[in-house]
Amino acid sequence: MVKAQIRPSRDLRNNYADVMKALDQHDYVIITNQGRGDSVLIDMDDFAKYQQALHNEYIFNELQKSKALLEDPSVELRDAEDVFACLEKKLEARGI
Repeated sequence: MVKAQIRPSRDLRNNYADVMKALDQHDYVIITNQGRGDSVLIDMDDFAKYQQALHNEYIFNELQKSKALLEDPSVELRDAEDVFACLEKKLEARGI
């Protein structure tokens, strides 16, 4: 179960160490400003996992798009050698 703690933004300035300790005991800390949710703090390991999950979702969605294109009979397919030759020409034109 995900655990959260809610802290006012002034605690970042006045009680920073306590806020960081809260991250050890909770999955995340919600920071409020004038009683309204403003931002969320998570530890670096959880942030890295979040970033990886976003990346994985992006790759999955792009693969799904590619699969749909392959199933579309109006899409003209090119072989890999042709694609790489075209890419090489574009890179050479850019001086890469």
